[in-house]
Parts: sequence; C-alpha cells; structure tokens
Amino acid sequence: MNRDEKLLVVAFGGNAFQSKSDKGTPQEYWRNAERASKLIVELVSEGYKIVITHGNGPQVGIIAEWMLAGLKLKKLPPMTLDIAGAMTQGWLGYLLQQTIHNSLLEANLLGSKVKGVITVITQVIVRRDDPAFKNPTKYIGPWYEEDEAKKLMNEYGWIMKPDPRGGIRRVVPSPDPVNHVEISAVKKLVDEGFIVIASGGGGIPVVKANGRLFGVEAVVDKDLAGERLASALGASVFMVLTDVDRVYLNYGKTDQTPLSTITVSEAEKYLVEGHFAEGSMGPKVLACIRFIRNGGKVAIIGHLYRGIEALRGESGTKIIPGP
Repeated sequence: MNRDEKLLVVAFGGNAFQSKSDKGTPQEYWRNAERASKLIVELVSEGYKIVITHGNGPQVGIIAEWMLAGLKLKKLPPMTLDIAGAMTQGWLGYLLQQTIHNSLLEANLLGSKVKGVITVITQVIVRRDDPAFKNPTKYIGPWYEEDEAKKLMNEYGWIMKPDPRGGIRRVVPSPDPVNHVEISAVKKLVDEGFIVIASGGGGIPVVKANGRLFGVEAVVDKDLAGERLASALGASVFMVLTDVDRVYLNYGKTDQTPLSTITVSEAEKYLVEGHFAEGSMGPKVLACIRFIRNGGKVAIIGHLYRGIEALRGESGTKIIPGP
C-alpha cells in the first residue's frame, strides 16, 4: 500500500481526559480535552491530516460502576461492556470534537485547512476464540486500595490486578483487533478534509457470524486497534501519546534506561525479553512494531503534552524500520 506522507494517526491515552490525580469532574474533562486539542492544532499547522483514536480505560470502568449503582438503587439492569464502550465513544468523542473545533477556529484553520471534526462510532472485529477471553489483562476503571479491591472482587466476581503505574484496578479481556467495520467511511471523511475521531477505546468489540455482527464482553486495546486503523488508512506516522515521556528498559528500577530511537528489530527483542508490561507499555510497543512491519514509516511513543517535540525527535521514543 502507498503511504500518505502527511497522514498521521494520533492515539491519545486515557490521560487526555482524566489523570490519576483527577476526581473526574466535567470541568477536569473539558480542561484536559482542551489541552489535548492544542496539539492537534499544531499538527494541522505543520500540514498534517489527522485521524485520532483514544483510550477509554478509566471511563468504561466508571460506566460499569454507574451501572452497578443503578442496579443497587433502582434495580436497573446493567449493560454489557460493548454497550459501555459505545457510550464512551460518544462521551469522549464529543469532548475532543468540540474542543478541537474551537481551537481550530481560534487559529483560523477551520474551513481553510480543515473542513470540520467528526466522531465515528466504530466497531472492531475480534475473534471469538481469542485466548484473551480466558486471560484478562486490560485495566479499566478507577484505582483502588487493596481492601476496596478485595471487596469488589468478592461482591461482583471482578478480576483485579496491581497496575504497574500504582494502585489496583479491574482487568477485563482484551482480544486482538482484526479490522474496523467502518474503515471505508473513515477514509472517505479523511479524503474530504475532515479530522476524524475513530476507534475510540479500541472500538466496540464485535464478532462476525454468518455475515452478522454481535457485540462481546471485552475492551480492545486502543493502541493495537489504532495500529490497524493507521495501517488500513495508509498513514505514514503513528503516534502513541501517554503519561510517560518515553519508553524505558527496566522501567521503574534503579537501572532504567531511556530509549530515544530504536529499530523495529530492537523493539521486538526488548518486547520478547519482557521489558514492557502487559496492559501498560507492552501493547503500545507491540502496536508500533506492527505498524512498522506493515509498511509504516515511523512510530512514536511519547508524552501527551510533548507531541510536537516527539515528532521532531526532541522527546519520546521513535521506532523505525531496520534490522
């Protein structure tokens, strides 16, 4: 596939909306989305066409908790994780859609370089026999102390694990994404000059049987799904933005070593050696490896608020083709 040199797919981490220290108020969500929108304006000013995907780990877990509260107080039936995922696509897509629109307007870029910003509710096909359904690794929801986590495990049968970034969180199945159902619509919108927000939260996980689609109980990793999106669209650059400044070997240890630019072969070696945790940096590095192996030019992992510096090689970690 020919790669579009100016097409860039940005994968925002969950911290684009809610950091660990935030309480999760609407004001905090708007503030964080507004800050993320400034990066998009900078990228548009640099001449890039942009497709955005985003995480939903905290938010899909929060929705699951709201459902449980409704079940307790009003006997309301809980919804499934695929429905919760669809809800987060509308919720978070709206935040980005509005703040990016306003930021483009302020920069006099709306209508000249960009026609508009649109969110596409996106389904992603997974395999019903994916082994992830038997080994949950995807962190969702808020962070808990040990006593509270044990109570939730006993009461609801949730699986809880320590998060490498601290605290204890719920984990759910995260099957490998195969492809996006709405990819043709996304491509058409990009070609028409829109910034598209798609595959939010990794996309709504669905399986296909006899041509029909059915939702499943899972949360797809947004970075792995973002790679499928970027490769299918023919993007040259795939940028994963999170809450760390770059990728490290031996992260969190006294001998941790920052990585600035590595080849895809080096990234594969480090991944096999176990330097990158499942449910955290592991999927990000794997997504970047896949992007390069599928013909991408450069994959970047960096901090949400240093995206331009990461693109220029002044921050973050670049993964490039090479032996």
